[in-house]
Amino acid sequence: MIGTLDVLAIDCPDPRALAPFYAELLGMRVVSDDPDWVELASEERPRPLLAFQRVDQEYRPPQWPGQEVPQQLHIDVKVDDLDAAEQQVLDLGATKTGYDKETFRVYLDPAGHPFCLIKPND
Repeated sequence: MIGTLDVLAIDCPDPRALAPFYAELLGMRVVSDDPDWVELASEERPRPLLAFQRVDQEYRPPQWPGQEVPQQLHIDVKVDDLDAAEQQVLDLGATKTGYDKETFRVYLDPAGHPFCLIKPND
């Protein structure tokens, strides 16, 4: 195991409008509320979170099952050591995007889906 699921983030045009739907659907509650990022957690466990992230460009919803507009989401994986975890995911076939911050780094899985490795306190 390289890490644990920490956050599942879903792109959307209005996080504050979409989060209540999933809170009700999944029996979760809002634990962080910002116009650009809203997080939900279950009553029993603080993690993993379900998050809603505002997109900067014109939002186009996914077309399922077609692929003209694929699904917009990514997974945040909490790790103890970003450098060690990076090498492990690269060895598994991930690609670096070059988007590295102090507390997280973004990669593409072998099929091109983005995911992040994050420090425990991020």
